[in-house]
Amino acid sequence: HVRSRRQRQMCIRDRNSILVMGASRGIGLELVRQYTDAGRRVIATVRDDAGRERVLALGAEALTVDVANPASVSGLAWQLDGEKLDLALYVAGVIRRPNALTPPTQQDFDAVMHTNVLGAMQAIPQVAPLVADAGGVFAFLSSSMSQIGSVPNSGSWLYRTSKAALNMAVAAAQHDYPGATLVTIDPGWVQTDMGGGGAPLTVEDSVRGLRSTLASVTAADKGRLLHHDGRRAAHW
Repeated sequence: HVRSRRQRQMCIRDRNSILVMGASRGIGLELVRQYTDAGRRVIATVRDDAGRERVLALGAEALTVDVANPASVSGLAWQLDGEKLDLALYVAGVIRRPNALTPPTQQDFDAVMHTNVLGAMQAIPQVAPLVADAGGVFAFLSSSMSQIGSVPNSGSWLYRTSKAALNMAVAAAQHDYPGATLVTIDPGWVQTDMGGGGAPLTVEDSVRGLRSTLASVTAADKGRLLHHDGRRAAHW
């Protein structure tokens, strides 16, 4: 149920929290699992009751937010009122795979851009001040497929475009939130519904790498694209 601001403020524990946006399954759910196992307090956003049950079973708190719906995202700051976030992660993402021989439909374009780009841009002013209050890190899952300097083909060109746009949005927004460190981060090619069973990385290994890399972030990384194995992108 939705608690009042006063109730939430009274219930805030005396430690900062971690926020995972897009935690219903896959990488997001594994981030919740590993951080709660490490003893951290985790707040996770999900889209439906099934995702809520999975998050609650791991001992995290659950908020229902549809990142593809600006009206839903606009209430996030109210739901998080009084929180300080050491770490926030925007994990939500979708993919459409046609190459440049096929123009994207408006439906596919809207689905990918709303979740991968607009949702993140809507979340930044809602969440970044809470990260800045804690001097924390706000990370957005991007992809090595976003790097313009190393494009081998046009496969998944709409997805590539969305993640390149996300990189720019985060690098630009960094200037307005100097108290936080905003980065994009590539989880690698992972065995999820999106990555497929033939991907070289398990979800568990990818998330272990993400956690290690995020723990190593410094002010010099602001606005940069990082990789799950600790590499910093030399070019975009």
